[in-house]
Amino acid sequence: MIQLNTLNEMDKFIKNNTIAMIYFASESCSVCGVLLPKIEDMIIGFPKLKISKVIVDKFTQAAGQYSIFTLPGILVYIEGKEIIREARFISVEMLEKTIDRYYSLLF
Repeated sequence: MIQLNTLNEMDKFIKNNTIAMIYFASESCSVCGVLLPKIEDMIIGFPKLKISKVIVDKFTQAAGQYSIFTLPGILVYIEGKEIIREARFISVEMLEKTIDRYYSLLF
């Protein structure tokens, strides 16, 4: 998983991947740290899904630009368009089902 540190990097990541997930977290967020390994395990079933993370403590512009007001936050893009937005209370099972629905249409 790569860490994105600029808005330009984020734009390129979204545009250069057919299906892309951005995980927004904070170093002081304990839920963020617990959820990330579960998300990483989940995406093993989606080999073409690319994932990156943004640490909002170090890159506050990202939270404002992408309207992330609570953490953890997940955005999923398909062909540059936001299709999934989850924050705070994230059900990994529901997220997986939603991604699977789109993923099966694409690949």
